[in-house]
Amino acid sequence: MAEEARGICVRDVPAPAFILAYAEHLKNSDKFELPVWADTIKTGVFKELAPYGDDWYYIRAASIARKVYLRPGVGVGMLQKWYGGSYRRGTRTEHFRKANAGVIRSVLIQLEGMKVVEHVEGGGRRVTTVGQQDLDRIAGSVFRAGEEDDDE
Repeated sequence: MAEEARGICVRDVPAPAFILAYAEHLKNSDKFELPVWADTIKTGVFKELAPYGDDWYYIRAASIARKVYLRPGVGVGMLQKWYGGSYRRGTRTEHFRKANAGVIRSVLIQLEGMKVVEHVEGGGRRVTTVGQQDLDRIAGSVFRAGEEDDDE
């Protein structure tokens, strides 16, 4: 019995695999570039050190694109909460702190320049039709790569 062909979307693939694949796509794209400050900043006040990896900015951008795809209308403030964490204050109790808004905003601005996301009139961002096709195409390639690994 033949299986009916259907489109694979971002929801159908595991998040870590998709994020790594889309980060690689962004890294190879000539429209998406690494800011000059990317190697010197922290991603939040609750962090002690800057990110170690060279590709952390592309990975964060891929993760943000996935979040905007899954939840249209999400804005910088909601993404700050999502990427936030616990601020450890020594012997005193921990408190939640939001993530750095500048990183999130710069990623969203670059994704807007690539026509992947767009502003929503009520506030926030959503994925454009071109961006959705792009993300779904990469999700399909990740899905097929995962099927090939299962066959072996």
